[in-house]
Amino acid sequence: MPNEQKKIIPIDYTHRDFQSIRNDLIQIAERFYPDSFQDFSEGSFGALMLDAVAYVGDQLSFYLDYNVNETFLDTAYQYNNVLRHGRILGYKYTGRASTYGRVAMYVLVPASTTGIGPDDNYIPILKLGSRFTSQNGLGFILTENVDFGDPQNPVVVARADASTGAPTQYAIKAYGTVVSGEFREQRLTVGGYQRFLRLRLSSNNVAEIITVIDSEGNEYYEVDYLSQDMVYKEISNKNFREDNVPSVIKPYLVSRKFIVQRDRVNTFLQFGSGKSDETNVVAEPQTVAINAFARDYVTDSTFDPTRLTKNESFGYVPANTTLTVVYRATNPTNSNTAAGALNGVGDATMEFADQLVLVDSTAQEVISSLEVTNEEPIMGSVSQPSSTEVKRRIYDTFPTQNRAVTQADYENIAYRMPASFGSIKRCSVQKDADSLKRNLNMYVISEDSFGKLIQTNSTIKNNLKIWLNQYRMINDTIDILDPYIINLGVEFVVKAATGVDKYSLLDRCIAALGTKFTTAFYIGEPLYISDIYQELKEVTGVLDVMKVMLTNKGGANYSGVEIIINDNLSPDGTYLIAPKNALFEIKYPATDITGKIR
Repeated sequence: MPNEQKKIIPIDYTHRDFQSIRNDLIQIAERFYPDSFQDFSEGSFGALMLDAVAYVGDQLSFYLDYNVNETFLDTAYQYNNVLRHGRILGYKYTGRASTYGRVAMYVLVPASTTGIGPDDNYIPILKLGSRFTSQNGLGFILTENVDFGDPQNPVVVARADASTGAPTQYAIKAYGTVVSGEFREQRLTVGGYQRFLRLRLSSNNVAEIITVIDSEGNEYYEVDYLSQDMVYKEISNKNFREDNVPSVIKPYLVSRKFIVQRDRVNTFLQFGSGKSDETNVVAEPQTVAINAFARDYVTDSTFDPTRLTKNESFGYVPANTTLTVVYRATNPTNSNTAAGALNGVGDATMEFADQLVLVDSTAQEVISSLEVTNEEPIMGSVSQPSSTEVKRRIYDTFPTQNRAVTQADYENIAYRMPASFGSIKRCSVQKDADSLKRNLNMYVISEDSFGKLIQTNSTIKNNLKIWLNQYRMINDTIDILDPYIINLGVEFVVKAATGVDKYSLLDRCIAALGTKFTTAFYIGEPLYISDIYQELKEVTGVLDVMKVMLTNKGGANYSGVEIIINDNLSPDGTYLIAPKNALFEIKYPATDITGKIR
């Protein structure tokens, strides 16, 4: 063949599938080896070699494309690879979703010696962790302590003496939140020291790790990342009856720690690399110092308030011991439960104010009388998120960086504080106009057992301070303050339609406004007078709304803070402007809302 015919033709690298590679090989063989290979029929040896090479090329192209796609989050397809990308970007996969719901619980409490009301000594607190079951065998766990002594709980006479009619037992109803699943325990035997030990749990539906304790009694704590030295423990509040805060939050330095890692099926406990005989593993506050040494300057570096040591061992690794792991596993099937189907008591733990003054048999009767039911269906997600959904969550998680940057971030974090550390009803974060630095004023308000607004007590504020500190930017300063509560009253005049009973109409108007103002105002939220007009117009029997007027309410049961209403009305008079550090409240709708019918 002339040399010009053997000129090398460009290779088309876009041909990567079996057929295109085979066609290219045939063209090359026909051009460069016309005398050596002439038989390319399907049954020939030459066709076999071409097919084999094309097959290998097709496979290599596939795995090349696969590996490149799985390298980037946008194009990753495999579920576990998406989760790995998420871990790099700070996303924590929580596994299969749990189902939460609200249940009603009832207990029978003996009457007091006077027969008027239940005996306070026998009113129990149902402890979190108590277990319930549904009709189809699904398990549910109580997520909070339930105090049957709450004044808001309805109390009715359950049983009475047949001869005298005097009450002998009272029934008390309370509500609590439950989560689907059950507690399980697994023992893991650990051999000699191994750097970055990783242990797999046998269950495929682990929702959360409760405790990890070794055979020597040492407890290991779950952290978000192994370099974190500080966790926040929940301590029972001894003054619970006075300030209505079940627990106090306390920072706690730990050296025995682990992180939880998950793929689509399995759950792993990942430990650090420190040995028990190394001294630099232990997190001690006094070891925190500026790395100046002999220099007369300090290099500016980032500081993480949850990481107090400079060691790189990331905590103790368990060795030559047995770990007892207690965890909550979600139900293996659909956890959704119809109304009334959750009615079984599995294991109830109750606590009384003073166990020593109780008769054991009577206390046991109270415990045995516990009944439970879900008045509404318990619904929730029943499947794992798809890889596309996980990607969306990763994109949304990455920009936050687990830090409070904006004022809205601080408000969101305050509302996220667990209810066991105290309830924040309303929160507003505002920049301090009088401060030359980045000082923020956080106004918080709580509510009492009757649903009325009260100033947040010092226990809740202290818990909130510790809770915010783990998210706070290092150069942000926050003052936690009480907003002003402005108690208002509403007076109205409406014209009744012909033939309508005026007394019944007045009751309906007051009830309609009372329902409207059941939801508490937000701090700084205006009160729209136009909404009151609209609400009254929608009451059946009202022909026209003639007048609506707002008034200040004062007295022993009110806050005592007043506002000059006329000076704070909008220019068109349609709403009342609230100061940024105050909120409105219609405290007693039955008496604070008055009206006339014409």
